Amino acid sequence: MSNFVIIPDTSCDLIKPLRERFGIDDYIEGIVYLPDGTAIKSDIDWETYNPIDFFESMKDKNISYRTACATTGDIIRVYEKHLKAGKDILAITLSSALSGTYQTCELVKNQLLEKYPERKIICVDSMRYSTALSMLVIEAALKRNEGLSLEETAEYIEKNKHCLHQCGPMDDLFFLCKTGRISNFKAFFGTLVGINPIADFNRKGLAEVLGKFKGKKLAFDAVIKYMKKTIKNPSDQIIFVAHSNREAAAQLLKDMIIKEFNPKEVIINSVGMSCGVSIGPGLCAAFYWGSEISEDFSVEKEIMQEIIDNQK
Repeated sequence: MSNFVIIPDTSCDLIKPLRERFGIDDYIEGIVYLPDGTAIKSDIDWETYNPIDFFESMKDKNISYRTACATTGDIIRVYEKHLKAGKDILAITLSSALSGTYQTCELVKNQLLEKYPERKIICVDSMRYSTALSMLVIEAALKRNEGLSLEETAEYIEKNKHCLHQCGPMDDLFFLCKTGRISNFKAFFGTLVGINPIADFNRKGLAEVLGKFKGKKLAFDAVIKYMKKTIKNPSDQIIFVAHSNREAAAQLLKDMIIKEFNPKEVIINSVGMSCGVSIGPGLCAAFYWGSEISEDFSVEKEIMQEIIDNQK
């Protein structure tokens, strides 16, 4: 195995069993500010907070959580532990469109390479967040297990990150709009109860709304049809279904994906605290590898518009 560790940040939502399964030795802890102003480390494993209680509390939109990226000192502490042990580092961070984590990690990298000139650190801006970041980290670990070097693994992730899709309905765009996590939100802000917007990632590192659907049945039908048009080699994939307090909907979508695509595995995972602050309750989305996202997002919009037109 190549002699490097893969270090994401807490926005990757990789809970301990998944980190252990794929050999992710460490991560950078971000900060969450509770409604009373108290600052805590982001609870990636939900050891301090129950995710159901956390997302239920957000139904009251006057209750506000905030996040902040890890401090320089915290990043140095994590990186230096592995550098001292003779390990190189591949850092894969939350999208730079959403956070300063990537820039901070680059600054730390430059400082530490002066101290440890014999070691290597490569930082990759994922242009993704939450479960999509999880999948990039897992893919990096699988490539490392195949024997790819640090440089080869980083290059592979950089080259393929825009082939990672998300597709699934969101009950409410309030939190995504409030925190700037979604593009073209003005056209969909204030959507009515029962209207489910669906988004995918654009090339700028943001989710961009593709369409809106009345009810989960039509929304999930659109998800499967969109996946059919954009997925590649599903039988070889581990597909994730992420949700924020929508366990039953996630199980339904998982069953539909298995029936339609028969992938290697489908893993249901809760959105973590760090990204949950910005996503809020109500997400249920599939994350999978497929065709490369078009530069202007026009291909993805055309695919979804065709699906919407055929539903009428």
